[in-house]
Amino acid sequence: MQLIKSRQQSGFTLIEIMIVVVIMGILAALIVPKIMDKPDEARATAAKTDIAAIMTALKLYKIDNGNYPSSEQGLQALVQAPTTPPLPRAWKKDGYLDKLKSDPWNNPYQYLKPGVHGEIDVWSMGADGEPGGEGTNADIGSWM
Repeated sequence: MQLIKSRQQSGFTLIEIMIVVVIMGILAALIVPKIMDKPDEARATAAKTDIAAIMTALKLYKIDNGNYPSSEQGLQALVQAPTTPPLPRAWKKDGYLDKLKSDPWNNPYQYLKPGVHGEIDVWSMGADGEPGGEGTNADIGSWM
């Protein structure tokens, strides 16, 4: 009777456990690299969205004032009325942005007039905070 009871008890063999562990390892090797890139992709998308909002505010500034802020006035001209020439002729009372945000890597957005890529350029220097770069360190700009 004892012998029959022990054969009825079932469990996993070492081989079965090893097969499951190998399958989990293969799945992890395929999935983890894709998941690891997601935070960088999310930051890049957030930077593109911020840049689009800044570009919209700059276009409204130009409509009201006849030109874009100078490079010296910078993006701060969207939050506070510039006090250096060229002075805006019809600066919006509440400004064009509530505040200037930092990029997703906590660096300030860059602004240049005239731009290298267009009339004006707005960009983030990416993860490394340095001009240029490749991959996650690449600049993300209004020209993209």
